[in-house]
Amino acid sequence: MVFVKATEDSEEGFVDDAWSAEMMAAMGRFNDELRAAGVLIMADGLKPTSEAKRVAFDGPGRTVIDGPFAETRELVAGFWLWEVKDMDEAVAWVKRCPNPMRTASEIDIRPLFDRD
Repeated sequence: MVFVKATEDSEEGFVDDAWSAEMMAAMGRFNDELRAAGVLIMADGLKPTSEAKRVAFDGPGRTVIDGPFAETRELVAGFWLWEVKDMDEAVAWVKRCPNPMRTASEIDIRPLFDRD
């Protein structure tokens, strides 16, 4: 699973401007490449955490916390689910990805748990 990390800009919400249109077109082309290669299983963006809820667990207790959440760099703004042969292939694909943010950004790659 590939996570696009949030930035302060992404937490402010989608801005309909020339940069956003260009980025969405570039990301669409990248997703087309992933799809054509048989890698893409699923992809989507997430709304800012101002529209989110978090549920904290403490034994039998549950506490609902309203967004927005602090530590923007630890939040996820979008994701892909890819089927690749190994981590090296996933890294190679991420290196080809257009920068999804207006500023410096990060993408995390995490393997799914395999019961085997």
